[in-house]
Amino acid sequence: MTASTSTTHDDGGVIVNGQQPSLLTSGKLLPSGNRRKPGKIALTVCFILLGICVAGLFTSTSGPIAGMWCVALMILLLFMSVPVAFSLSIPSILGAYALSGVPATINILGTSPFNAVSSWTYSVLPMFIFMGMLLSHSGMATRIYRATDRWLSWLPGGSGIGTVAAGAGLASVSGSTIGMTYTLGRTGIPEMLRAGYDKRIAVGTVLVAGLPGALIPPSMLMVVYAGIASVPVGPQLMAGAVPGVLIAVTFSIFIFCLSLFAPSLVGRSKNSAARRTPATWRQRFQSLGEIWGFPLIMVVLFGGMFSGAFTPTEAGAAAALTAMLLTLWYKRNDDPLGSVSRAAVSTVSATASIFFILIGAAMLTKMLAITGLATLLTDYITGLGLNRIGFLLVLVLLYLIMGMFFDTLSMMLLTIPILLPTLAAMDISALWFGVFVILLAEIGMITPPVGILSFVVHNITKNPEVNLGQSITLKDIFTSLLWFLPVAVLFIILMIAVPQMAEWLPDLLERAAGA
Repeated sequence: MTASTSTTHDDGGVIVNGQQPSLLTSGKLLPSGNRRKPGKIALTVCFILLGICVAGLFTSTSGPIAGMWCVALMILLLFMSVPVAFSLSIPSILGAYALSGVPATINILGTSPFNAVSSWTYSVLPMFIFMGMLLSHSGMATRIYRATDRWLSWLPGGSGIGTVAAGAGLASVSGSTIGMTYTLGRTGIPEMLRAGYDKRIAVGTVLVAGLPGALIPPSMLMVVYAGIASVPVGPQLMAGAVPGVLIAVTFSIFIFCLSLFAPSLVGRSKNSAARRTPATWRQRFQSLGEIWGFPLIMVVLFGGMFSGAFTPTEAGAAAALTAMLLTLWYKRNDDPLGSVSRAAVSTVSATASIFFILIGAAMLTKMLAITGLATLLTDYITGLGLNRIGFLLVLVLLYLIMGMFFDTLSMMLLTIPILLPTLAAMDISALWFGVFVILLAEIGMITPPVGILSFVVHNITKNPEVNLGQSITLKDIFTSLLWFLPVAVLFIILMIAVPQMAEWLPDLLERAAGA
């Protein structure tokens, strides 16, 4: 994002290349003008490799080998910036035709689209998306950041802690770490720089602030995982709540300790010229008055589910209705019906994009079943003799590498259908695994050298209104991650050691419901 192509709304929304960020077929909130495309040489090489994969597929003598060619073809299409839905479905259709002819191809085309999106589990998705869109259009994002900053800025490292808290709240309701990062980066980075923060701490804090939001309900990624893994959506949503809050607390403690042992990094050195005027109590309570709608939505959402009054879908619908009424109130003097209309249109686009991706994932699952590749991989993994911890540590390394190239949803759709049969053999809870995979994939998105969130933040910092005249290079952003990534990896290891972290709350709610 450059100064010439980016502006802001009064409500804190970001416009990129003349458009608000929109949910694309990749399944993530990405500005349509910022998708990285391969060059001519890379495209030529990819087309040659595509030809090799197709030839290998149609000349394969066994199902598993054909499955490997399909997976290779899928990865190549993703590298060529082909939308994820097509990258998943095209190799699956070709694989079905190559192995079983026209009848299997007709079957996969005739049944997968309906079966993939007709599950009741997914009925909550449009409600959660609509709620997030309404909160974005109502200007709640800026208000939430302002409130957390005013209440926490007095702490050592308070501005950074407030950014983490705001990021957790915003990402959980927006459904997109990338979309939240745009809003939080434009607001949080200049505020921390004004407070005297080292530029690397400022950008690093924004990079990791969205990680908890992928776990804290209502998380769209949790709903998608629940559908793929065929687990109840309510318990899956609750499984992410405790780890999501704890990782936010972990990053906050890290920033607090950093301010004690290296105060110059957070603008607290004795010689620091940058000093912020502390917020008054009046300003703090005023900021709470500006976000009264946010806790109201949370009460409706979680109170309805915890009390048993609502199913997850009904709770999502009630929360979306509450968000719509709040948007009409907040925007009562600024085209309220237009704000709701734009949120509705964005919701339809986003829901359709996700459902197309789910159709592609269903086709992939059928293709893996036809080829027998999933069974072969499961037998191979169990044959390695790895225990539960060894298997999960290998996955940590795998996802960190994959995160350099793919977004979270792509990684989930590529790996979960293959890994699920292995979980039972490894005695791994499907609920816990969902939290583990989503957090790992989100961490992978900030992993150098090509983690997509690193480049998102780098584009944001090119704006003079964000960098405040300081030069923030890509090297600075990667350096910042040397401080924050080890904290995230240590938390993952803690999750492996203490699986009850994710299982405790769903078990508690199940016992309460049984009583």
